[in-house]
Amino acid sequence: MGAAAEPLAAPPLACAVARVEALAPAAAPTLRFTLALDAGGASVRALALGVQVQIVARERRYDAAEQAQLADLFGAPERWGQTLRTLPWLRATLTVGPFDGSAEVALDIPCTYDFEVAAARYLAALRDGAVPLELLLSGTLFALGADGRLQASRIPWECEAHCALPVATWRAALDACFAGAAWLRLERGAFERLAAYRAQRALPSWEAVVEELLP
Repeated sequence: MGAAAEPLAAPPLACAVARVEALAPAAAPTLRFTLALDAGGASVRALALGVQVQIVARERRYDAAEQAQLADLFGAPERWGQTLRTLPWLRATLTVGPFDGSAEVALDIPCTYDFEVAAARYLAALRDGAVPLELLLSGTLFALGADGRLQASRIPWECEAHCALPVATWRAALDACFAGAAWLRLERGAFERLAAYRAQRALPSWEAVVEELLP
């Protein structure tokens, strides 16, 4: 019997974020991440990519106003050495078609204004500067080996990319759909009581309701 065939080596895959921009117009607030993929010269037939986006909160500074806004997430600033943590933002999937060696692909990320989501509360608290992000990649790469055979390989766990998302770009994505507005989710019973309050007083808008209730 002949010797067993050597397993085909998986081609390396590197990823970097070339740029991030707000999509406008868009049906919903969306950021477009342009990913620069490098498969080390391999002939890639397809790539099934999973991306986990995380906010690396420790990697930026915060002024006093931002610290006050972030207290519900991280506690008092003097405890941030222990409580400031990486925040998971979202997971996304992307199917990439054939390319040889390298390619740029677009990954569209939806932005929520739901303040029940920790990442949304974090982003809304920032006034300027940039948000440090890490993108953790997973999935399967289908490429031609040196012998011309198609091989499938898992993307290694250490494959990741880092970037700085300008706060202004995130706000531009929101303003493209909700210019100058913010959203607050209420339990249905609370909303119905608030709607009754508005109707009883013939208030012209929800802003007027809030202004009347606030001291």
